[in-house]
Amino acid sequence: MANEDKFKKVISHAKEYGYVFQSSEIYDGLSAVYDYAQNGAELKKNIRDYWWKAMVQMHDNIVGIDAAIFMHPTTWKASGHVDAFNDPLIDNKDSKKRYRADVLVEEHREKILQKINKDIAKAQKRFGDAFNEEEFRATNGNVLRRQKQIDDITTELTRVQEENDLAGFKQLILDLEIVCPVSGSKNWTDVKQFNLMFGTKLGASAESAMDLYLRPETAQGIFVNFLNVQKTGRMKIPFGIAQTGKAFRNEIVARQFIFRMREFEQMEMQFFIKPGTQKEWFDYWKETRLKWHKSLGLGEDNYRFHDHEKLAHYADAATDIEFNFPFGFKELEGIHSRTDFDLKQHEEYSGKKLQYFDHEENASYTPYVLETSIGLDRMFLAVFSNSLEEEELEDGKTRTVLKLPAVLAPAKAAIFPLVKKDGLPEVAKEIVDDLKWDFNVIYEEKDTVGKRYRRQDAAGTPFCITVDHDTLEDNTVTIRHRDTMDQKRVKIEDLKAIIKAEVDVKHWLMKM
Repeated sequence: MANEDKFKKVISHAKEYGYVFQSSEIYDGLSAVYDYAQNGAELKKNIRDYWWKAMVQMHDNIVGIDAAIFMHPTTWKASGHVDAFNDPLIDNKDSKKRYRADVLVEEHREKILQKINKDIAKAQKRFGDAFNEEEFRATNGNVLRRQKQIDDITTELTRVQEENDLAGFKQLILDLEIVCPVSGSKNWTDVKQFNLMFGTKLGASAESAMDLYLRPETAQGIFVNFLNVQKTGRMKIPFGIAQTGKAFRNEIVARQFIFRMREFEQMEMQFFIKPGTQKEWFDYWKETRLKWHKSLGLGEDNYRFHDHEKLAHYADAATDIEFNFPFGFKELEGIHSRTDFDLKQHEEYSGKKLQYFDHEENASYTPYVLETSIGLDRMFLAVFSNSLEEEELEDGKTRTVLKLPAVLAPAKAAIFPLVKKDGLPEVAKEIVDDLKWDFNVIYEEKDTVGKRYRRQDAAGTPFCITVDHDTLEDNTVTIRHRDTMDQKRVKIEDLKAIIKAEVDVKHWLMKM
């Protein structure tokens, strides 16, 4: 299935099976705003819980908070968002579509990289075990030419971003002959900067109202609470503060379904460390966070690190964990060494001391910060899109199956009576009533068992349990596994242990 077709299938499947709806759909919707439906809300909650348990529950030195969305407006002046939270935007005059200039260039560069990867894959297939990728990269003319193109693009992109050279940005797009994906033309406007924060007001009247912003990130709620948490929790360096919550950005070019939205949710952790140890902790969190992603079994080849060519002025290292979405490799999680910028900025603007007294050193200092930040909505899309498959069966038919990691699946099991009579529904409902204390389970009796299997496969339910007439005789049921379609007869009393073995968080996190 072509990537574009796969992505369309993902979007339609998400709606059809109760995962994601267009917000305010009966009023023709609101652009780049989505609602999580009954299954989507469960999947999103399970991802959030999986992250929280790995980051907070499993670390003795990390605690969680829930800071307010509204913050004092000076917060955003101190953080730099008021003056510098901008995206470079460019319009195509023919299609009237607006794009982020940096994304256009990065996508062009990615296409060149994909050509290199195709050349390598062909050579590998041709030469087999004798293939030497390092030698091929160093000697093949096409690869060398394309790699030079990538390096040149990267150098110029970094320059125009660092120098805020908007005219140079446009010229780079023209030089690369980048065309509008809609119109196919190169008729571009100048590049302009656009601030992404949503403004609002707080107060009883227009005259006395205070100008506020909807927070564009959750990190600042952690920084302004650094000292409160440290003192009340008696935390010792190194320690972390984690938070999940909504953030808001006025994304003019929001697109790609829930990948880039105006209202989204972040899962962030700020790790406060002793100055001079940031390289050690940067490497630690890179490795730890990648292990967390891989523990879900979405495919090791679907992840890669992308080190930032352009660092924020306050950072001394930054990398992204990118995931292979249906539309290519894109950022899923950022890991940033933020030095002491944030705490020092808030010290300056608030006039309050935000330092840590180190009893071992007998001195006070401003901690450095190592940040891990992942978009919950992007993680949802990564899991959902990777799990959706069309399988050809032995009888020549196909089935649509959503092979969600069992630990994240909205419902862990569906319980069916074979027929709606002879006391089978009553037994099935007794099983539901017993299992629902430990798992989210559902009862279904409509249609044939075969159709119910297919429906639950498509919804992502790991187990289907069928109560039949033999159940009344020997207290056993048939349990069917979604991924393999294998069926076996088990005792009702063993169901809880069988399901737990597959969906327990410990079972999955131990893979780290």
